[in-house]
Amino acid sequence: MKEIQHYDKAAHSFYTKQHFKSMPVSAWDMFSHNLLKVSHSLKDIAFLEQLSKKNRWKMPHNIEEEILGKKHVVVVTDVNLRIVHATNTIFDMNGYSPKEILGKQPKMFQGEATCKTTVAEISAAVRNKRPFEAVILNYRKDGSTYRCWIKGQPITNTKGEVVNFIAFEKEVA
Repeated sequence: MKEIQHYDKAAHSFYTKQHFKSMPVSAWDMFSHNLLKVSHSLKDIAFLEQLSKKNRWKMPHNIEEEILGKKHVVVVTDVNLRIVHATNTIFDMNGYSPKEILGKQPKMFQGEATCKTTVAEISAAVRNKRPFEAVILNYRKDGSTYRCWIKGQPITNTKGEVVNFIAFEKEVA
């Protein structure tokens, strides 16, 4: 799989410099779709690396492994819990594009059937600046529900100050 990642990076680099947005041969549609997903993921990784440098993150996670290897959706908020970045794969999970949710709080995904106890546990962990892991019932843009595994944690800078929160997410059965 590592060999393909190098190909995907090279193809991404080449095709982002071209004026067309699809592969030149229509029979390659399934490959083009995968290339587009990888290309979006690489853009997400680059953005998160820039955010990490800007905010001087001191973080133990390998963002590339979380996004490309584990296929996690990544959501980053500021200290006021406003979303500053969500990976493009969030659309596949809940129907929202990253642009639609920027500046909003993750509680926008909760609804009537979301477990209040789980919400309280997550809120307490965030308030106390502690890592957490939970499965919560969230709502898609179309109103349907899905179970979302979330592993969240505060991100500190090199001075030990919390500058962001990050959540690795995926839909679970």
